[in-house]
Amino acid sequence: MQGRTGWSADDIAWDRFDPGQVNDGILKVIKAAAMVERNAADYTLYLARVFRDDPAFVAILEQWRADEIRHGEALGRYAEMADPSFVFARRFQRFTDGYRIPVDAETSVRGSVTGELLARCIVETGTSSFYCAVRDATREPVLRELCHRIAGDEFRHYKLFYTAMRHRQGRDRLPVWRRALVAVGRIRESDDDELAYAWFAANEPEEAVYDRRRCNAAYASRAYALYGKVHAERAASMVVKAVGLDPRGWLGRRARDFAWGKMQQRSRQSAMGSGV
Repeated sequence: MQGRTGWSADDIAWDRFDPGQVNDGILKVIKAAAMVERNAADYTLYLARVFRDDPAFVAILEQWRADEIRHGEALGRYAEMADPSFVFARRFQRFTDGYRIPVDAETSVRGSVTGELLARCIVETGTSSFYCAVRDATREPVLRELCHRIAGDEFRHYKLFYTAMRHRQGRDRLPVWRRALVAVGRIRESDDDELAYAWFAANEPEEAVYDRRRCNAAYASRAYALYGKVHAERAASMVVKAVGLDPRGWLGRRARDFAWGKMQQRSRQSAMGSGV
């Protein structure tokens, strides 16, 4: 796979863990992230069908799948270290019992292969910026190392899907306005059940009843508060580039300003909604 890093859990300096630097809010976000990362591997089943005419790309997706599994398991191990009462396997089972990635479609739900690859670029933009934000927000050395490594993987995944998208674009000829609609649609999906249910499965008591709005606000109030201006602006530039526009141009600058303002607004609104 392009950009393969080859790191494993054995490369992490787990013995540097400092319990005095664990932040409870960040830890809860990491627990939820571990659910989503580990479960993302199932998405490969869907992508393999979408790209069944390209066996070489399907083979590349297997390494992407391995990366996602490694991320989820490493984050789960960290969460167990930071909170001995947390059992990753049990919580992950709770997550998959209540939430499943839709993998049954035979063709892209985005309407084209180019649209599918663009949607993947948006997801990798979100994950790479998220792990950079966590890395820069935490003082705990093991989590910093983990997030630095995962952020690097996610950025390489972005480049992988972006390169594949550029190759396919000549065939699909998806206009910029259609690409923009795909990007906006995928960004809006960040409010769907996946992250909310991951929060619920990872953090709420066994007897709790799932409420999407409450769990979404609980996750967002903590996750968005970790972002700095540089993280929001970098993510906006990556999205603009994926759509096919110049990140350094007028629209790119407007997108960066909008992203930072929206991130601040979302953090405040979610904090109010969750009672944080």
